[in-house]
Amino acid sequence: MKHIAVFVDVQNIYYTTRDMYKRSFNYKKLWADLSAQGTITHAYAYAIDRGIDSQIKFQDALRNIGFEVKLKPFIQRRDGSAKGDWDVGITIDVMEAAPDVDEVVLLSGDGDFAILLEKIREKYQVKTKVYGVEFLTANGLIQSCDEFVNIEKDMLI
Repeated sequence: MKHIAVFVDVQNIYYTTRDMYKRSFNYKKLWADLSAQGTITHAYAYAIDRGIDSQIKFQDALRNIGFEVKLKPFIQRRDGSAKGDWDVGITIDVMEAAPDVDEVVLLSGDGDFAILLEKIREKYQVKTKVYGVEFLTANGLIQSCDEFVNIEKDMLI
């Protein structure tokens, strides 16, 4: 049975499914689908911590499914803009997990991850799969993976 590592860019998936479909992604269905394909040995969900009750409940639901939830504080800049992405953290965790798995699954539409997927495919011969809303996913990311799964309505709540 193949070993699978799953990495979820929670903010990216939340906003892309909301913007495209006005609905939320079904993480339980994802877990069931991936579990049927192999053993999930690593599962991380990366989110921004605002301390909002609905987010806390959602994060607890992710933990109950089997994800380790990694939180970063929400940072509001003086000019009113906000900062809070996990690109470096996700990259580090993917690089650490890649030698020990057969497949890396990334849920994101962020093109910054394209070079990461190319690197782990080359260095570790690991299969890469990306889940994203195709219309809102960077072409470079789609082209960098072995398999792209377009998030469609049947994958939503």
